Amino acid sequence: MSKSQDPAEAACRDLADRYGMPEGSDRRLAALLDLLATDPYPPTSVVDPAQALAVHLADSLSGLEIERLAAAELVADIGSGPGFPGLPLALARPGSHFDLVEAGGRKCEFIERARERIDSTNSTVVNRRAELWAAEAGHERYQAVTVRAVGGLATLIEYASPLLVAGGVLVAWKGGRDRSEEQAGELASSKLAMKLVEVRPVQPYRGSRDRHLHVYEKVGPTPPGFPRRTGQAFNRPIAP
Repeated sequence: MSKSQDPAEAACRDLADRYGMPEGSDRRLAALLDLLATDPYPPTSVVDPAQALAVHLADSLSGLEIERLAAAELVADIGSGPGFPGLPLALARPGSHFDLVEAGGRKCEFIERARERIDSTNSTVVNRRAELWAAEAGHERYQAVTVRAVGGLATLIEYASPLLVAGGVLVAWKGGRDRSEEQAGELASSKLAMKLVEVRPVQPYRGSRDRHLHVYEKVGPTPPGFPRRTGQAFNRPIAP
């Protein structure tokens, strides 16, 4: 099979066309898939190109269905891991800047390799915990925060609130809806100047089920006492 007929590259072209990505984005998405498949230390178990295209790339780009994320000029991707959803979103929105906030040093090393491979000039790796970054240069700086596969909604809301400007949005990738988790998110929102805007079902790839984007808006200044000390948002989420 010739390179022009490679099914992964063809699927990347379809994905880039679906989201109106700039010319050449398909090749850069394919290069990201190739890195996942060949890197000796990928920080994910999903490295097969066909599977990674769906589970990582298509899932990440589904965030563009949220108009306020698609329009944001400065975005923080919390717990970026191998660079998702931040890197694909950065490719899709070259006029915006994405800070990829990740505490793990080896994960950050992989993200740097990925940035170099796809020539991502509108993204920066921030090797910090979200709570520390929110207390430092990231405090109330961002118009949008993205987070995928990190923790429960109450934890994610607490991570995001101190990073967001008033009017900014948190977009949290989730699977099937969980009423108890959503109730915990409601409580955290009420204490962190956040408000639920919508829970949007998405189907980023064929066969995907129960995928939802939870969207919260920052409606005021960060309350005193936040961010809390490192680890508390995850280990001791806000409770009644």
